[in-house]
Amino acid sequence: MSPSLNLVFCGTPRFAVPTLDRLVEAGFRVPLVVTQPDRPKGRGLELVASPVKQRALQHGLPIAQPESIKNNRDFRAQLTDLKLDAIIVVGYGRIIPGWMLDLPALGNINLHASLLPKYRGAAPIQWAIARGETVTGVTTMKIDAGLDTGDILLQQEVPLGPNDTAETLAPKLAAVGADLMVTTLRGLHDGTIHAKQQDHSQATLAPILKKEDGLIDFSRPAVEILNRLRGFQPWPGAYSKFRGKNLQLWQASAFDCALPESKLKVEGNHLLVGCGGSSAIEILALQLEGKKRSSAADFIRGYRPPPGERLGS
Repeated sequence: MSPSLNLVFCGTPRFAVPTLDRLVEAGFRVPLVVTQPDRPKGRGLELVASPVKQRALQHGLPIAQPESIKNNRDFRAQLTDLKLDAIIVVGYGRIIPGWMLDLPALGNINLHASLLPKYRGAAPIQWAIARGETVTGVTTMKIDAGLDTGDILLQQEVPLGPNDTAETLAPKLAAVGADLMVTTLRGLHDGTIHAKQQDHSQATLAPILKKEDGLIDFSRPAVEILNRLRGFQPWPGAYSKFRGKNLQLWQASAFDCALPESKLKVEGNHLLVGCGGSSAIEILALQLEGKKRSSAADFIRGYRPPPGERLGS
């Protein structure tokens, strides 16, 4: 049985949904779910609820969607009246103000998708893959005024497979993290978990992704390019230029040969491109601007790139 803690859950993306589910299933009281306001999406710009709001509605939980929280007196009064034991924060998308940090007895507990202090920031899953990690994990921590600098409560490692992408890894970490949050709250309640300070000297950053992060630099070794392709899915992906048009690479693999950087070579139905360090990749699936996604074989038949034609121009 879970202790009868009174919790507010703050979250927005799909990654946060398993934690909300586990808190409810474990028997914690969740008198309020806080999430971002509905946002316009699609061609019709219809308002769409966040994944967390959609799940909260399924659970029949009260929902708050303040546009801002820092100086929101009504929201502050609402949380104060709930007499909370803890505030749980998973991908909420707002900086937690000092008054919220000080409000509950057990503090504000965050689930972060890395093994802190590595990969502090907005995109820990993407950058862990892009930088070639073979192990990553999740951390529960007490939020403080810094960027993912709070004291660590619990951590759990998760192996990162060679074929994992940001899209395949995120659900695994979300599921492991949901269970870890339940364990963390039970341990905080019975006094068996004690926070420990991060080793700030070992910190690395995982900044929010920008469109230009997906631009392929063919001076990088093939393994680095492939890691970035896997990590930056679905956005910004991995892209270059071909005959003046944007070319999106959807799937590629290492190829054992040495080619000049960015130069194409066709071997039968194999489309190769040179990378740094006398390495190469084989492009398996790609999409030219204005066209449908295609296989390398179809691309070769359609465009017949001559030996030595370059990507990036």
